Amino acid sequence: MPLLDPDSGLLVLAGKGESQLSCYEVAPQQPALSPVTQCLLESALRGAALMPRRALAVMGCEVLRVLQLSDTAIVPISYHVPRKAVEFHEDLFPDAAGCVPASDPHTWWAGSNQQVQRVSLDPARRPHSSFTSRLVPPAEPPPDVAQPVEVPVGDADPSEGFSSPPSSLTSLTSPSTPSSLGPSLSSTSGIGTSPSQRSLQSLLGPSSKFRHAQGTVLHRDSHITNLKGLNLTTPGESDGFCANRLRVAVPLLSSGGQVAVLELQKPGRLPDTVLPTLQNGAAVTDLAWDPFDPHRLAVAGEDARIRLWRVPPEGLEKVLTTPEAMLTGHTEKIYSLRFHPLAANVLASSSYDLTVRIWDLQAGAERLRLQGHRDQIFGLAWSPDGQQLATVCKDGHLRVYEPRSGPEPLQEGPGPEGARGARVVWVCDGHCLLVSGFDSRSERQLLLYSAKALAGGPLAVLGLDVAPSTLLPSYDPDTSLVLLTGKGDTRVFLYELLPEAPFFLECNSFTSPDPHKGFVLLPKTECDVREVEFARCLRLRQTSLEPVAFRLPRVRKEFFQDDVFPDTAVSWEPVLSAKAWLGGANRQPRLLSLQPPGMTPVSQAPREAPARRAPSSALYLEEKSDQQKKEELLNAMVAKLGNREDPLPQDSFEGVDEDEWAKYLAQIIVMGVQVVGRAFARALRQEFAASRAAADARGRAGHQSAAASNLSGLSLQEAQQILNVSKLSPEEIQKNYEHLFKVNDKSVGGSFYLQSKVVRAKERLDEELRIQAQEDREKEQMPPT
Repeated sequence: MPLLDPDSGLLVLAGKGESQLSCYEVAPQQPALSPVTQCLLESALRGAALMPRRALAVMGCEVLRVLQLSDTAIVPISYHVPRKAVEFHEDLFPDAAGCVPASDPHTWWAGSNQQVQRVSLDPARRPHSSFTSRLVPPAEPPPDVAQPVEVPVGDADPSEGFSSPPSSLTSLTSPSTPSSLGPSLSSTSGIGTSPSQRSLQSLLGPSSKFRHAQGTVLHRDSHITNLKGLNLTTPGESDGFCANRLRVAVPLLSSGGQVAVLELQKPGRLPDTVLPTLQNGAAVTDLAWDPFDPHRLAVAGEDARIRLWRVPPEGLEKVLTTPEAMLTGHTEKIYSLRFHPLAANVLASSSYDLTVRIWDLQAGAERLRLQGHRDQIFGLAWSPDGQQLATVCKDGHLRVYEPRSGPEPLQEGPGPEGARGARVVWVCDGHCLLVSGFDSRSERQLLLYSAKALAGGPLAVLGLDVAPSTLLPSYDPDTSLVLLTGKGDTRVFLYELLPEAPFFLECNSFTSPDPHKGFVLLPKTECDVREVEFARCLRLRQTSLEPVAFRLPRVRKEFFQDDVFPDTAVSWEPVLSAKAWLGGANRQPRLLSLQPPGMTPVSQAPREAPARRAPSSALYLEEKSDQQKKEELLNAMVAKLGNREDPLPQDSFEGVDEDEWAKYLAQIIVMGVQVVGRAFARALRQEFAASRAAADARGRAGHQSAAASNLSGLSLQEAQQILNVSKLSPEEIQKNYEHLFKVNDKSVGGSFYLQSKVVRAKERLDEELRIQAQEDREKEQMPPT
């Protein structure tokens, strides 16, 4: 789709289903087409449109704006030219076509070729915007009405019918619109008030409570690093590696189908030496841990055999070459392995021989064989109750089997159109099937089916992006969340699935700086419930394995979030044996609460008191006088230092000799005289000067202030002695501490307390102000002579 702006000469090329926009500059001379930039889109493009130049932010140097239509939103994409000055640049914004037509239909039919009048984009020169056309005769101004008149329905004349009202844009832009109608009618824009939050939500539809989920890579101390020789070419039907709550099994690139087993409880850097491995003798196509036995691993190979390995409880410490058991029966290499979710020792496998076989591991024999596939089987999945099995095939069909009822499919429906790969998983408590695949344009998409009506096609289809790898779904049945990513991707999509419309609720996705080679979901019991962690995954990189935690931001984390963590199934305990399940028995798993001991559910938490409304900002912005500032400063200082009537801390001390106290006080002054003594000396000089000036103003020059002697007890001589002490050097103070700091010898400046003197300085200032005000009143009352 070409989008050309003739004024700037910029051409944007967009294609449906693509994930980028290409911008070129068109010129009449050579080169006629010059590339400018490319824009990568977050979602597939369904359509694009060019905004008029009159809508551009010219002061921000926005030269072009394209609107992208995606599956769920309309996204604006702006093109800016960087300029230093924030002003109108005429070289970037020539005059553009206005919104007034140049002629009417009759004039055009008569042969007129008048051009639309061009207008300036300079905000200072732009005329007042109006949507009223010049060709439309102006309507008569309506009468001035203070309030809208309500006409009863019964008084209306039915013969008049529904006459066409005047244009809403014209009426809103008319200068005769009364201003008393308030902000609901704008005389320039014609836009009403914004809808309420409830009406907005009804327009946008429901949203997921997990929409603000945050994916975080955990600390490096939990990573396993220095991985070497990984096999990154496993088939698309395989996840690439598998994990349980104890271990991780990773296929290696070395010959012989070697598989490394790593302990999750022993993170850190792996040694540079060769790791002990499981020797399979053939290239590995898929592998899976037994959900009921964390020490048993099933490995499928290109030699059409399934090997069962038992890893020692202390971990793999040496190379193992002989498996615990080997299953043979397939005639071609195996695609994938899936353990039964409820029955022990039941395993399903799909192969290039177009069959799905179900094995009894305890007997080491094939028990059931499913047929009906006409091409490669992309994926298979057990239903949550373990009664049905779904497969998605390259022949474009989705099938559901009841293995114990017969080898033919119970249902069959259309699958994804693309033939590059697909996966299937049961969702919504087994009522729906989710299929990830490709469409005919190789765009990755999600398809949601009703498990009981496959023939009717998908309930909903969601297109995502264009990428070569198949999306691998990891479904959490407790939250109905599905995590989707592919090998070599850097993004993990999160969606909440619903069995009814709108079916898909998008949540925040997780993005990594580098591509991952695999991504698997760990059991729910590995989540940190106290941190509202609803999912924990393992991300396989080129040389490391790192855990990723998905958490939900909540305010009251001290309570158990029971709306996020319902009772979960005990997936590590089987409820049936292989013999019982093959005999037709069905049973539900046991449920377990994830509530930690000592935590109260948030549904039972007491309601929080309403938050106190913050005072208006006008209180902080109000300008205060100098006198108010002085009063607030002095009051704050007094409140911090305490009242002079409060007992001093040393009054409660006992058992300290005066000489010992004097030495301790001298040591404090020696260490802090440069910091405290100088600052106090400056403050004391100011107070001394103010007291001296107040005394001089009352005609008592050379005498001490009455306020100073009556309230603070600090004479001019004592103040001068303190100043003299603060001027001494630390060496002089240390030398004469016995003479200077005798506790009861005030004649030489001892026994003074900084805290009490500062408090009394404020009182002295208040007394001076009171005396000054009293003398001013007496002067005003004196009769004139």
